[in-house]
Amino acid sequence: MTAFVLRWTKDRVSVALMAVAFLVSDAVASPGPAVPPLELKSIADIPLGGHPTRLDYASLDMDRHFLFIAHLGDSEVIVFDTEARRVVKRIANVSQVHGVLAIPKLGRVYASATGTNEVVAIDEATLQVIARMPGGTYPDGLAYSPEARKVYVSDEHGGTATVIDVDTNTRVATVQVGGVIGNTQYDDFSHHMFISAQSANQLVEVDPKTDTIVRRIPVPGAKENHGLLIDSASHRAFVACQGNDQLIGIDLRTGTALGQFPVAKDPDVLAFDALLQTLYVAGESGQVSEFKVSDGKISKTGESFLAPNAHVVAIHPTTHEIYFPLKDVDGKPVLRIMRGGQK
Repeated sequence: MTAFVLRWTKDRVSVALMAVAFLVSDAVASPGPAVPPLELKSIADIPLGGHPTRLDYASLDMDRHFLFIAHLGDSEVIVFDTEARRVVKRIANVSQVHGVLAIPKLGRVYASATGTNEVVAIDEATLQVIARMPGGTYPDGLAYSPEARKVYVSDEHGGTATVIDVDTNTRVATVQVGGVIGNTQYDDFSHHMFISAQSANQLVEVDPKTDTIVRRIPVPGAKENHGLLIDSASHRAFVACQGNDQLIGIDLRTGTALGQFPVAKDPDVLAFDALLQTLYVAGESGQVSEFKVSDGKISKTGESFLAPNAHVVAIHPTTHEIYFPLKDVDGKPVLRIMRGGQK
């Protein structure tokens, strides 16, 4: 009896293994459409100085030809001249700097100093810190409302958005969003702020005139929606989800989802070339994904491994140069400058 049971179990296991092998082979045989590698031309790798530690957000001021880069690991804001292609200054004592936001019309840069839970204001003429203000419990991404003259700062762990008045450089409000907060972006069309509410898988819309929430938009298929980019011209939001490596498009007028696409693993920062209608998503994995978003359509056009931790990207809108701050290339941080194909 025992021998029969063992033989019967062995036969059942064999059948099960054959079934699994068939399913696996079938899945391998049908991987879906292949995504071509990125067609990016490398222009230069420029040393940034400092130590090979984590770099974070970057922000461009075209008027002054400055690219500001958060060197989180060194607690410095790097000021890079995009015309001369050199570092002009490293602004120290911005503790564990995460977000940076250049506001050319103000001649000012705001940075989130997560190590001291502050928002730091920097004068672009002198490249000196001119003010510090409370930023919540973990300040991260920043966005600016020109009509309300307010900077909104994502308080990632505090579940809020901190509101800064740029005329007085003081905190004037705190918007209660709830849960973990992702990036914050401003919409030129509605003149509203949009905040990634990671825990709720929502986009939260805020009116900066009143600092109140006016709408919560569900993001179907989202898991830990952190990265966010708003294309005001097409009334679309592009949401990058760290929890399931997906990019989700949202129509901001109706709140409906426009599509969901696999994206670079552990997606973080997004950048958009409005003229070429090309969107880039940079991942913590070092992968970068490219999408064409013209004519109301979204299609993935390329993906490649760029470099370890290539999770930050910025684009010059007129030269179409793409900037990738990289923390460790041959033992030093560099700014990799590339250009995409004019498809």
